Amino acid sequence: MCNHQQTITDDQWRGAELIWDFHQMHHQVRPADVAIGLGSHDLGVATAAAELHRAGLFPHLVFTGGNSPTTAKVFPRGEAVHFREHAIDLGVPAAAILLEPNATNTGQNITLSRDVLAAAGLTPNSVLLISKPYMERRSFATARKLWPDVEVICASEPLEFDDYLKSIGDEKLVLDMLVGDLQRVIAYPKLGFAIEQDVPGDVHAAYESLIRDGFTSRLITP
Repeated sequence: MCNHQQTITDDQWRGAELIWDFHQMHHQVRPADVAIGLGSHDLGVATAAAELHRAGLFPHLVFTGGNSPTTAKVFPRGEAVHFREHAIDLGVPAAAILLEPNATNTGQNITLSRDVLAAAGLTPNSVLLISKPYMERRSFATARKLWPDVEVICASEPLEFDDYLKSIGDEKLVLDMLVGDLQRVIAYPKLGFAIEQDVPGDVHAAYESLIRDGFTSRLITP
């Protein structure tokens, strides 16, 4: 038996864990010219950004994100604003942080952050993209499409699947998000939003199984 609350079955757990692992790029984190922290419901993005800054991996950090239905109540002043405050509380100097408070999707996270950096006189050759663990692949694919002339290195809070679920406290939400992000990895290249990526057969089968089981609240409709 898997060690989790009985809100999801063991088969669902195994499928979700397979998708979770696929979503992560498993990049070796290394120094970059700048970092971008992608807004979301997960304050762990700001925590990871603060730890990576403390490790000396980048001098400048952009937090990007306005609000979504998922985050409006949690971060009423906007994702980027709250992430910035959290990072400052964790020791990141305010002067090292740039703010992009308007993005409402991942494409805007990339393009508007690029604009904020340019306005500050920064034209990076490499970007450390910090996101939720299961958003690494989609953010990578988006950045490679919209900002192809920079090297993109992905990072996230280093948590195992079980520990991440405990940190969020809502298994259904996380599984819905895993499924929704994978749908976007599959669909967005055809819409011109991201580069194409191969999805292994077992990952695709787990995805289809979770959809059949009703983990569909984050799916986009045609």
